[in-house]
Amino acid sequence: MRSPKNPRPGPGRGPARAGHRRVGAGDEPVPLSESLAALSDRLGTGSARTVTAVFGNWEAIVGPAIAAHVRPQKLEGRTLFVAADHPAWVTQVRHLAPIMLERLGEACAEGEAPERIEVRVERRS
Repeated sequence: MRSPKNPRPGPGRGPARAGHRRVGAGDEPVPLSESLAALSDRLGTGSARTVTAVFGNWEAIVGPAIAAHVRPQKLEGRTLFVAADHPAWVTQVRHLAPIMLERLGEACAEGEAPERIEVRVERRS
């Protein structure tokens, strides 16, 4: 039985999920890039390389003016979901989407770039 202070199972406690392995004392470390690639595959976000290209280079891809008001939220398949801080920026993104997709295509590996942008308003606090 788990204690209220530690409700989550740790190594050796609880069953492992199918397709996942536990890292124990005798296992070798796994490179972060491999872990991120496995996570990206499981979440359906595309390759870790694509996620890094989009999220890590957002300002360089869209420019500082857009990046100040629009930020990437998630990558689902070939659709990039972004949040704008004002309805006017939603309109701007929709207008600039073809150019943004072209730049995303240049930043990502061939065949992995987003093909569609979905934008919504999410005000920053």
